[in-house]
Amino acid sequence: MSTIQQLSVFLENREGRLDEVLHALGTNGVNIVALSLADTTEYGMLRMIVSDPEKGKEELKKIGITAMLTPVIALRVPHATGSLSKAMHQLVEGGINVEYMYAFANGKDASAVLKTDEPERAADILKQSGFGVWKADEAYKANL
Repeated sequence: MSTIQQLSVFLENREGRLDEVLHALGTNGVNIVALSLADTTEYGMLRMIVSDPEKGKEELKKIGITAMLTPVIALRVPHATGSLSKAMHQLVEGGINVEYMYAFANGKDASAVLKTDEPERAADILKQSGFGVWKADEAYKANL
């Protein structure tokens, strides 16, 4: 399987709510590998790649925060100018729509988390085009 699980949380836009989530994960041994936070006036959407998505979801449930797991792709590209553009072009050529993405670069590699409506097919297109796709056991511990 070429997808990984993203932990997604709708957060009320109020003081301390993000801290509650981060504290619940941190005190229960769930490491955050990557995250994205987008907000509106009423709520925020926190998306995370964590060391143990199922445990993260359960720990948040214990404190009354609903979280969901979403299959996403963790793309690995060289940390070089134009690499991400080349990968995205392959998806466009394959008819894949990217709903959202967040990325980080570390050393010689760069990574991007992609949400599409066809994650397995998108991963296959990327791999066939010479791009790496993180497996779950690699992605959940990328920064450990």
